[in-house]
Amino acid sequence: MKYLHTMIRVSDVAETLRFFELLGLKELRRYDNEAGRFSLIFLAAPGDESAQIELTHNWDEAGYTGGRNFGHVAYAVENIYESCQRLMDGGVVINRPPRDGRMAFVKSPDGISVELLQAGPAPAPAEPWASMPNIGSW
Repeated sequence: MKYLHTMIRVSDVAETLRFFELLGLKELRRYDNEAGRFSLIFLAAPGDESAQIELTHNWDEAGYTGGRNFGHVAYAVENIYESCQRLMDGGVVINRPPRDGRMAFVKSPDGISVELLQAGPAPAPAEPWASMPNIGSW
């Protein structure tokens, strides 16, 4: 397993970038999605690009309340199906199953979202994951 990033939602991209640049982080890459109306901006400390923060800007948001600006932590796993099975066997609910073999979401006991991403190519869709519905929010 490899730590990837922590995601936070931001309202003011310029002001947030200014803050993190003052902190010493640098922008690594940016992805703007016109259809989804959001931007993803990845930052890291120079020399430590493996520990990233993902700024998510939803273009049409009207302000975040109640801690909704914190998103999730993310980890790459060697085999997403085996990882999810191990979690399920341990009593963890798979909130967003890895239907496509690429991504899943679970929650910690305190309700923190954890994203699991398949390291390398995605395995072929497989049951029970391919037909499993989302459970609650993720």
